[in-house]
Amino acid sequence: MRNPRNDGLAFDTAADAQPHVPERQCILTRDRAPREALVRLALSPEGEVLPDVRAKAPGRGAWIGVDRAALEAAIAKGKLRGALSRAFKTGEIVIPDDLPARVEAALERAALDRLGLEARGGALITGSEKIRDAAMKGGVKLLLHAADASEDGRRKLDQAWRVGLDEEGSARRGLVVPAGRAILSPALGRDNVVHIAVVDAEAAKRVSGALARWTHFLGLNDRNGSRGDAPREPGRVEALDEGQA
Repeated sequence: MRNPRNDGLAFDTAADAQPHVPERQCILTRDRAPREALVRLALSPEGEVLPDVRAKAPGRGAWIGVDRAALEAAIAKGKLRGALSRAFKTGEIVIPDDLPARVEAALERAALDRLGLEARGGALITGSEKIRDAAMKGGVKLLLHAADASEDGRRKLDQAWRVGLDEEGSARRGLVVPAGRAILSPALGRDNVVHIAVVDAEAAKRVSGALARWTHFLGLNDRNGSRGDAPREPGRVEALDEGQA
């Protein structure tokens, strides 16, 4: 499910304080970006092009950083086939008709798996009252809402987050995840997950990266800026580093 209220957000850390981040080049746009923001494509032994979002498949890979609409257009025009042939150095490739759907499903699975891992590690909390208390105390690093969360429920927790960060009057809002409670609940192993607060800074970075790559592919990030700012680069959503807590 897509939700136009998503905010494409970013970490506010100084560029010179960031460690070196490996980059890759999108084979369709030729733009470079951190590899975590792109999607790796790999070849099966039969020559079929498959998504490798965790970048673990052996052999040569090809990277894309476009959204689903652009990928579908590239397939229809033959642009993807040409780019893949150059990247894999062979014309013996099979592009499945449902490749865009497979990429989307893989990104969704990766994001939900990340949320599940952080839940089991104790890095996030659920439940409106618990989240509100943590937010008011400034302990929430990343705030998430299910796609079917009520507008009133989102509004109240967003306000509590702004209060805890001493940002009342700003446009800071939690990210609306493109999945409803029926999907989020089993992913986290909890009942009725409508709102999620990540309370660990490093976990927030990991979760935000996985979610941003998914929402970018859905075409959501580029339409929604952070707190009224211009849209952010693909692969980034907002979390707070420890210096902002």
